[in-house]
Amino acid sequence: MNKQQSKNYALPIAMMFALFAMISFVTGFSNPFGVIVKNQFQASNFMSQLGTFANFIAYAFMGIPSGLLLKRIGYKKTALAAIIVGFAGVGIMFLSGIFQSFEVYLTGAFVAGFSMCMLNTVVNPMLNTLGGGGKKGNQLIQFGGSINSLSATIVPVLIGYLIGNIAQATIDKANPALFIALGIFALAFITLLLVRIPEPHAEIIGESKQKDKYSPLSFRHFILGAIAIFIYVGVEVGIPNFINLFMTSTDKGALGMDTTVAGAVVGTYWFLMMIGRILGGVLGGKVAPKTMLTVVATLAALLVAIAIFVPVTTTINMPVFKSDISFGFTNVPLSIFLFVLCGLCTSVMWGGIFNLAVEGLGKKYTAMGSGIFMVMVCGGGILPLIQGQFADMFNYISSYWVIFAGCAYMLFFALVGSKNVNKDIPVE
Repeated sequence: MNKQQSKNYALPIAMMFALFAMISFVTGFSNPFGVIVKNQFQASNFMSQLGTFANFIAYAFMGIPSGLLLKRIGYKKTALAAIIVGFAGVGIMFLSGIFQSFEVYLTGAFVAGFSMCMLNTVVNPMLNTLGGGGKKGNQLIQFGGSINSLSATIVPVLIGYLIGNIAQATIDKANPALFIALGIFALAFITLLLVRIPEPHAEIIGESKQKDKYSPLSFRHFILGAIAIFIYVGVEVGIPNFINLFMTSTDKGALGMDTTVAGAVVGTYWFLMMIGRILGGVLGGKVAPKTMLTVVATLAALLVAIAIFVPVTTTINMPVFKSDISFGFTNVPLSIFLFVLCGLCTSVMWGGIFNLAVEGLGKKYTAMGSGIFMVMVCGGGILPLIQGQFADMFNYISSYWVIFAGCAYMLFFALVGSKNVNKDIPVE
């Protein structure tokens, strides 16, 4: 990409970064809301994850339609439609506080999930395309992901501060955060309406509608990559969700800590994801996605395994990202600190998996491949449910064996599953 092209693409790239931030801000509600509904509705650990499930299972319904929508109406119109849906979803979540209804909250989370799916379908292939694929494409996705993590850092810290005492935690306490989300959606809609977005797949929209005997699912490495995305999102979400539950709950040997402190610890996980994605963006142009994914999957598996076996009584003064946008220290079990450090690893996994999985698909299959990927993001709702069941059956720390297994699969994909063995399929 020459300097002129970079200059022309600066505004679209900035817009994609902004949409990345919106995705994490709204998706991030499910973490602290899990703590809220567990207290407000006396829910089990399994039920506390139903909001996360509702948010992510929407991807299973909307992933393929999003890919088709992207191919039919383009990036800009798809993103605008997603923003409208997202505004409605957050609005329903606000109504759940007025009606004090768990069911209304789940409905809002489900509708918001449709929006997040549509936005993800736009953002990832767009950044990969603007970067020219390969290392540069991965680099842009990592930089976009760092903005995503900055936004995600704010949510648990903000809502933890808003709800304060866990014994008095209710959905309506989080209203200021919901109002911020509604404002972001409104501003983004107006801005995107005025911004010109390149449509790299427009040239193939009008091609023959003759049925193609191939699809993204014809590529073995894409199928294995889609499974890796399913697992990855569950790992990324499950780690902080159960840190929060372990720190704020009082059952099964949990710590019963203040939600403000727990929110700061969880916020630090997302902050480390931001740092990791910035580093990933810097290194993305020099380090192959396969190498990057291999290293972080290995390190994450080691951190989780050590954390499971370290006694909870072993503690450490951990630096945390606080609600007043400063750093401080809080004493936590060493296992919690090790789980938080996993944020450095999960930070670059999405970009690496996406890049490896769509490599070799060409323009012909990338848009639909992105839609299929969005279906698999539902893993972010399903794996935490499984982890919640493990927590109910055993304890919070033991539930992290689910996370360990996920890291092991991603290592397999990096080392073996990412190789394209279907190079004979025409993609142009």
